[in-house]
Amino acid sequence: MRGGPARVLLRSVIYVLLACLLTLAGTAAYASQNITSLPSTAANRQPPAIAPALPSAAPSPPVSTVLAASAFDQLRTDLEAIAARSGARVGISLQELSGPRRNTLSLGGSASFTAASAYKVPLLMAEAQQIASGQARGADVLCFNPGDAEDGWFDDYDLGSCFTRDELSLRAGRYSDIGMTASMLWVPNTTTPDDLRAAWVNAALGRLGGATSRQWLFPLLTHTVNEHGIPAGLPASATVVHKVGTLDGMENDSGYIVNGRSSYVLSVAVDGIDENLGWSLIAQISTRIGQYESGRPDYVAPVVATPVASSARQNRY
Repeated sequence: MRGGPARVLLRSVIYVLLACLLTLAGTAAYASQNITSLPSTAANRQPPAIAPALPSAAPSPPVSTVLAASAFDQLRTDLEAIAARSGARVGISLQELSGPRRNTLSLGGSASFTAASAYKVPLLMAEAQQIASGQARGADVLCFNPGDAEDGWFDDYDLGSCFTRDELSLRAGRYSDIGMTASMLWVPNTTTPDDLRAAWVNAALGRLGGATSRQWLFPLLTHTVNEHGIPAGLPASATVVHKVGTLDGMENDSGYIVNGRSSYVLSVAVDGIDENLGWSLIAQISTRIGQYESGRPDYVAPVVATPVASSARQNRY
């Protein structure tokens, strides 16, 4: 055989090397089949530690909102007290004409009182309305009739005496001196503060002939001879267009007031006390209303009250 023993030895070595390589390859393949994949990070993530619960805070005390008594309520209370202290029979009627909230107040306002010269309020308003509409003129001449005679401020009413409508209206408004004949429709000549208030509201808002009517009427009823009532309770800067009446222990005053930024209509009647006390009472009522109107709040102010939390109970052993 060619190669002899050396050749045989070489083959044996080669066979041994091949056997070793095959054994190593099998071992590696076997090992690769037994390797498992690493677990994912999420799988190994531990649940978060739970913080110990803190003691709950004491609940906050409830907050309650209470509407404080309004200034208007206080005004009503004060006027009731003023009327009660006077010992008189009193009627008060108020209508606000300015501000976002325009209140109405009536204390005894529907009660009937002797009108006295207050009947001239609707009379003059009717005159103003006729003049504004062209049905009458201020220059119209009216002559005296003896049947109209009545005691008054002037004594120049004689048979044949004639006066213009403007002059007679001025006497009626500023000096209160026209006979009761014109009030036949109001027999027995009684009125209420509420009725007079309604008439003044219509005049103030221009419902009785508009601006023309106001321009004719209001100067007649401003700075009159008797300013002891409503005007006496207000500052001199206030404008008071009003008409008074007085008869047998009864005094009344009603009108349209502009005082600074506020405007309103007020009618007051007083019965059963001395005349001077009556005018003083009307002035006092006017003062209190004027004070309220000058500082009148637009809205009711809420008062927020938070109850005081009680202290924790101490431990007992």
